[in-house]
Amino acid sequence: MNLTDFLASKPLFYDKIDYDRFPAIYTKYSSLFKLPKIVHIVGTNAKGSTGRALAHMLLKKGVKVGHYSSPHILKFNERIWLNGSDVDDNMLEDTHKFLQNKLKKEDIKSLSYFEYTTLLAMKIFCMHCEIVILEAGLGGEFDATNVFKKTLSILTPIGYDHEIFLGNSIEEIATTKLNSVKNDLILAKQNEELIYKLALKQVDKYQKNLYLAQSFLSDKIYKDLKDFITKNSYPNFFYDNFSSSLCALQILGYKADVSLLDGLKLFGRAYKIEKNITLDVGHNPLAASALKEYFIGKKVILVYNSFKDKDYNKVLKILKPIVKEVQIIDLKDSRVVSKEELICSLKKLNISYKNFKEIRDSEEYLVFGSFFVVERFLKSVSKK
Repeated sequence: MNLTDFLASKPLFYDKIDYDRFPAIYTKYSSLFKLPKIVHIVGTNAKGSTGRALAHMLLKKGVKVGHYSSPHILKFNERIWLNGSDVDDNMLEDTHKFLQNKLKKEDIKSLSYFEYTTLLAMKIFCMHCEIVILEAGLGGEFDATNVFKKTLSILTPIGYDHEIFLGNSIEEIATTKLNSVKNDLILAKQNEELIYKLALKQVDKYQKNLYLAQSFLSDKIYKDLKDFITKNSYPNFFYDNFSSSLCALQILGYKADVSLLDGLKLFGRAYKIEKNITLDVGHNPLAASALKEYFIGKKVILVYNSFKDKDYNKVLKILKPIVKEVQIIDLKDSRVVSKEELICSLKKLNISYKNFKEIRDSEEYLVFGSFFVVERFLKSVSKK
């Protein structure tokens, strides 16, 4: 069975997760993986842009580098970025065949979609990379990416998301993510003071170093970064994300230089595909707050939908000051909130709404909600 069909046979989500399965299976086959240096990124938001910025700068330094992220928007290959490009189909198929031949059938069957693709990505990286940036898929402590020995960890901003798995308080969510850290840690700027205390407690436990991304670098680097953000019309939150990336670059032994960010492409976060269309896959209150600041003083058409487990009421309340109208994009998935419930929320917030049908040149659009929303939007627009 080829990789596409094999992955289609795997459920993407589980009501209950077996946290012991993947560590046990990886231990059984660990001899197949000669690991490169690994930078592990955990957090609620900014994992993708922080990771890709670091990978991009390392590549410019001449490092053979890989970046593992999830989920993808249009094609699975997006998850495995190798030396500047998404992995090609032939390499994916060859590595898939390798795993199919080496793993026992019962282990292959038991692995989840994300667990199997994490093994697939790591095998590719082991063959081609000196340094790998691994983004945690969900949480940190129990995430599949946490089985590998790490050189450095980065904790990006923490906020509410996936509460059913991670906990109902910032302390619970941060603790779950920080429990993956047994090595040096870079801490991005946080909205909650408590997280700094929890991070310090975690590194002290293992006698490792804690680096604050907002104060580790020279004043010149921070000034150059502010100028870079302004020059390229990036949203302000990228300043914090890139600070973490530059900090990691320097800790890994390379000279931090903002010019290394030139040519960086960040598909998915505050990404303009047209002068009047911005895509963002942030999908939670923390991301909504960042976008509210980015579009302050403007009114946008919000192309939106949400999964049931997301706090869409809070997201819409945050975005209301910049929203002229919500246009609901239809999604076919059992996890999506019913249109009736979403409309009820919009009515309570006194936000105008209608179904999404087309893009008009005279309006500015923000497509926001999840990877699923952005994928559906891009496919529907391309057809038209």
